[in-house]
Amino acid sequence: QVQLRESGGGLVQAGTSLRLTCATSGHTWRHDMGWFRQAPGQEREFVAGIRWDGDSAYADSVKGRFTVSRERESSDSAKITMYLQMDSLKPEDTAVYYCAARIQSLQPITRGFAYWGQGTQVTVSS
Repeated sequence: QVQLRESGGGLVQAGTSLRLTCATSGHTWRHDMGWFRQAPGQEREFVAGIRWDGDSAYADSVKGRFTVSRERESSDSAKITMYLQMDSLKPEDTAVYYCAARIQSLQPITRGFAYWGQGTQVTVSS
């Protein structure tokens, strides 16, 4: 059973940085992973994704500012940790950020995720 837990959110000023962490349990090293966010009154949207082999993709709104990465706990571990480095934050980045996972797939990295975390709040003040 895959479980995900986000951490690292907070209140920051525009122009600063935050790093979100997604800790996983279960056999996730061959899972594709993604970050999504949902602002008040808006639908959840794709932010960034990274396939099990390291291939990554970003929403246009965060390209060049956010970086997604993943690391395996050890060479013989089945678990990975995923990160989202967020630089040059803007007030419009304010949202609840969710970590997501799926068994590796040929689907676009923007959809098809079966497992979700509870979310972490990111608030960017102007």
